[in-house]
Amino acid sequence: MISGSITRNKGFARLGLIAVLLVTGMLLGAPSLHAYNLTSDHCTGGCGTPPFGTVTLTQNGANVNVTVTLAAGYQYAQTGAADGQIFKFNGVGVVLGDIVVGAHVPALAAAAGALNGDGTGNFGFGINCPSCGNGPTGFGGTITFTVNNATIADLTVANNLGNLFVADVLAPNGNTGPVDVSVPEPASILLLGCALTGLGAAVRRLRRE
Repeated sequence: MISGSITRNKGFARLGLIAVLLVTGMLLGAPSLHAYNLTSDHCTGGCGTPPFGTVTLTQNGANVNVTVTLAAGYQYAQTGAADGQIFKFNGVGVVLGDIVVGAHVPALAAAAGALNGDGTGNFGFGINCPSCGNGPTGFGGTITFTVNNATIADLTVANNLGNLFVADVLAPNGNTGPVDVSVPEPASILLLGCALTGLGAAVRRLRRE
């Protein structure tokens, strides 16, 4: 009787290990995608309740596709607080010519330089709206661009103040200012951790039965 129980528990343990390996393989074999929330508020008077939007990076071969989506009711601003950029980021080994901005109305452009405004730290690259002037630009939603010859790791090294990305926004309450990603929590890593934790718990339950 005891021998049968031990054999059954070993079988469950093997099944649990196989399940963990299968889930891990599926996650690692899937397209590499990291998602970050814009939660840190540097707006004058406050920009409301975070998250204010998301920044999603997807590895596409030798390039990285970047999608920036603001939360409902928020619009991009283009003020001196963010160096006249609606979005700022850094890139290791990246040059301005590597950045290809997606089609958008109004048209957007990439910029490079010392973009260090309003206490969010040092950034080397930005996305701006050349026709929008200085001030709230009046559009929300999503912007996209691709960084060629780069990896997600190249674009997610924290700057001197621990920030990864900054967006300049106009909040529904009328306040403007930068909001940023200051704590890296890639969704793919969190998903893998949750999957492994859940499978581990299932194996432990089976062993007790």
